[in-house]
Amino acid sequence: MTIEQIQYLIANVVKVQLGEGSRRTHLYTKPYTKRVDTLHMPHGYQPPKFQQFDGKRIPEQHIVHFIKTCKNARTYAGFMAKQFARTLKRIAFDWCTDLEHKSINNWKQMEQEFLNRFYSTQRPISMTELTNAKQWKDEPVLDYINR
Repeated sequence: MTIEQIQYLIANVVKVQLGEGSRRTHLYTKPYTKRVDTLHMPHGYQPPKFQQFDGKRIPEQHIVHFIKTCKNARTYAGFMAKQFARTLKRIAFDWCTDLEHKSINNWKQMEQEFLNRFYSTQRPISMTELTNAKQWKDEPVLDYINR
């Protein structure tokens, strides 16, 4: 297998793991329930300016910043599930639009789904470690790439 073939396979596995290219072909549907959809902020409410999460930063930090920003703007908890999509871009926004229709009923549920998708327990891997990795005898290529 050539280096280019390995790089191509790794890139495709990473795209699948991160959810890139998961764009749906049907129309957008809201991921939250009717109860959440009908929530309205008080007259004159100005949404705060949120930091954007693109799937490449630390998701826990994004959640903490989002909660603090909402509290500072006096955004009540019920409305946070609706506001959260405003903080997402690229693959993170794609993830949000791919959530099952009417599957989110509150902020805690949205937070849990987000962390389930973007939290990573994987440790950083050095370039040396990556280049020294060898495929084991009888190891399928995809298992080798994932390892």
